[in-house]
Amino acid sequence: MAAWSSFTRDLLEQMPLILTGLLNTLQLAGLVSISGLLLGIVVFYCTLNKSPVVCSITNAYISFFIGMPLIVLLFLMYYGLPQWNIRLSPFAVAFIGFTFNVAAYNAAYLKTAYNGLDKTQLEAASAQGFNPLQVFQWITLPQVIRLSVPALTNQVISNLKDSSVAFLIQYTEFFARVQELAATNFQFFKAYLMAALVYLALVSAIVLLARAIERRYFIPA
Repeated sequence: MAAWSSFTRDLLEQMPLILTGLLNTLQLAGLVSISGLLLGIVVFYCTLNKSPVVCSITNAYISFFIGMPLIVLLFLMYYGLPQWNIRLSPFAVAFIGFTFNVAAYNAAYLKTAYNGLDKTQLEAASAQGFNPLQVFQWITLPQVIRLSVPALTNQVISNLKDSSVAFLIQYTEFFARVQELAATNFQFFKAYLMAALVYLALVSAIVLLARAIERRYFIPA
C-alpha cells in the first residue's frame, strides 16, 4: 500500500505535465490523421492518372513510405537534416514525417477499395459528360471512402499509438511524461500500466465513434 500511496502522490504532483503531454499526443494524432487523409486522397487520385510517369512516381512514393520504418524516417529528419543546415522543431518533424507515412497507407487503402468498384458506373458518368475530376469527386471518392472506413479507422488508431515514438525526437507527448513519472519513483510497472489503460480508453473511444459514423453516414440502410 505504501508503494501505491507514493506512486499516487507523484502522479498527482505531475498530473499537469501528464495532461499537457496527453493533449500534445491528441493534437499530433488528430492533425496527422487529417493531413494524412487529405494527402492520401491526393496520392490516390494520382494513382488513377493515365500517365505512366505519374503512376510510377506515385507508386514509388507509396512503396517508399510504407517500406520505411516510421522511426527511421523521424530520425533521418530530426538528426540527419541538421547536417544540411535544415533544422526543424520536434513537432514539425513528427507532423511532416507522420503525414507522409500515413498518406501512403491511406492511399493504398483507397486504391484497394477502388479496385473493388463497379467500373461501369464510372464509364457511364464519363458518357454523361462528367470530366475525370468530377467523376472522382462525386462518384469515386465517396464510395472508396465508405468502403475504406474500417481500414481508415485502424489507421487513426495506429496514429494514436505510433505517436508514442515521437518522444524519441524530444517531442514531449503523453508517453514522454509517463517516462518522467516512472523515472521519479522507479514504479515502472504502475506507470506503464496507467499509460496502457489510457491508450486503451482512447482507442475504445475512437472505435465507438467510427462505428457511429459508419452507421450514420456510410452504411446504406
